[in-house]
Amino acid sequence: MKAAVVWKAGEPMTIENVTIEKPKSREVLVRTAYAGICHSDLHFADGTYPHPMPYIPGHEASGIVEAVGEDVTHVQPGDHVVGCLSVFCGHCSQCVTGHPSLCESPSPKLPAGVARRMSLNGQVIHQSSNLSAFAEQMLIHENALVKIDKDLPLDRAALVGCGVLTGVGAVIHAAKVVPGSTVAVIGCGGVGLSVISGAVLAGAGRIIAIDRLDSKLELAKQLGATHVFNATDHDPVDEIIELTKGGVHYSFEALGLKQTADQAFRMLRMGGTATLLGMFKPGNTLEFEGSLFIKDRKIQGSSMGSNQFRVDIPNLMNFYRQGRLKLDHLISDRIELEQVNEGFKNLYGGTPVRQIIDFHTGA
Repeated sequence: MKAAVVWKAGEPMTIENVTIEKPKSREVLVRTAYAGICHSDLHFADGTYPHPMPYIPGHEASGIVEAVGEDVTHVQPGDHVVGCLSVFCGHCSQCVTGHPSLCESPSPKLPAGVARRMSLNGQVIHQSSNLSAFAEQMLIHENALVKIDKDLPLDRAALVGCGVLTGVGAVIHAAKVVPGSTVAVIGCGGVGLSVISGAVLAGAGRIIAIDRLDSKLELAKQLGATHVFNATDHDPVDEIIELTKGGVHYSFEALGLKQTADQAFRMLRMGGTATLLGMFKPGNTLEFEGSLFIKDRKIQGSSMGSNQFRVDIPNLMNFYRQGRLKLDHLISDRIELEQVNEGFKNLYGGTPVRQIIDFHTGA
């Protein structure tokens, strides 16, 4: 199969003809249809987060099942599927208490560098996030997949596997936003905009979007934001506290920056909750004013929207079908696999929402 390979952190990927194994027990071979380019991919490729080399990036993808190994029960050849990096075992303490995104079992959720599913000229090519979606095929555990209806568009479905699931899930599962409440979102990329969509689904009364690009703020309004703030040259916290007469009930930080994490906490009203979704650099520490905690203000993290993706993704795609979840606006550009390095460069400018790699499966 043709795949994009990272050989060294910070260096351009090369397109290679990689050998992929046949599916073994509980494994599924998927023909990749679309793969989204997420900022998380960039954090690993540039060395911010360490990863065994060489490897194939990509963790936001959809495709069509080509073959299955022994004991696979969830899918069969021809099924349309979405991949999710929240691979679960179904029997550890986290899974059985309703937290499959935090699965503790090493069996289906292989640590980086352990999988031996791909190679090039005898050299192991490591798998990324149990998926490695920047390739014509993916060989993955069946518990990293969910089947969707064949009439649903696979390009939109790919986005739901990470960015949309993270944003909407953070609203529904992590923060548990209640109808009529006020929500603020800092950072209007793919995840932040999905938080806005989730807040709309949850019935939030006011949704405040904060970014430095007017183009993204305009998109935020199209997705349901009731107020927008351009924070290019100032801290918007005081304005938001004045607008809301005391602060927001819920804030979401989707950038992974110390400054914006602090803003997310300071703009809370008494009893409010800040949820951090951005990927902070390893070793970074955060500081918050201690006196603000006295009146029940809370701050928390959320991994992949604290999802239950086997249920969440079909639900989200059904909301899309009904017109209740807007996904079309999230696709900034469609590119070929050979343009993946250009796609990564575009991320540094912050302009794209989601670029997707089109593998031309005909689906």
